[in-house]
Amino acid sequence: MISRLTGKIAYIDPKYIVLDVKGVGYKVFTTVDIMNRLGKEKEETTLWTYLAVRETALDLYGFMTLSDLNFFELLITISGIGPKTALGILNSASVQTLQTAVQTNDTSHLTKISGIGKKVAEKIVMELRDKVDKFTHSEESKTAMREAQRNDNDALEALKSLGYSQNEARDALKELPKEITKTNEKVREALKILGK
Repeated sequence: MISRLTGKIAYIDPKYIVLDVKGVGYKVFTTVDIMNRLGKEKEETTLWTYLAVRETALDLYGFMTLSDLNFFELLITISGIGPKTALGILNSASVQTLQTAVQTNDTSHLTKISGIGKKVAEKIVMELRDKVDKFTHSEESKTAMREAQRNDNDALEALKSLGYSQNEARDALKELPKEITKTNEKVREALKILGK
């Protein structure tokens, strides 16, 4: 499974780009919004990808963020929604807009897409409602975990710059209560522990 590619943009078409990864050109279908954000040919970029395997083709779909890829994968779990339709849905509105539409039972964004009528739009909203709630919460918890990790690393580096060894700094940070989350608070409390 090809899940991520980094390379230079070799060609931009209205429906896809060709990403040159060390001499191999990957044809990656993506949204118009992403193509506009990618810029010009010859620039290096990284895309999170989904490989759709069919009898007659192997198609790659690319996204700027892992969150967008995850939402695309949620869409294709719905029966009758294939990768091309899912990409069409993501072309019509942002992931955040679609999440809000699903949570509020608003099918208007979906019915604007060619090939999606009112019944299909209602089916998408109904099938995604629980999944979007879990997706939103899991994305929020992932973001919170990344933020906590960054704060821990920043506090560790700050303590090391003050002359403490990595082990001393790490041990002091481990003793801190979980309620202390901000970097400056972590450093201040860790210094109290190290000063004893």
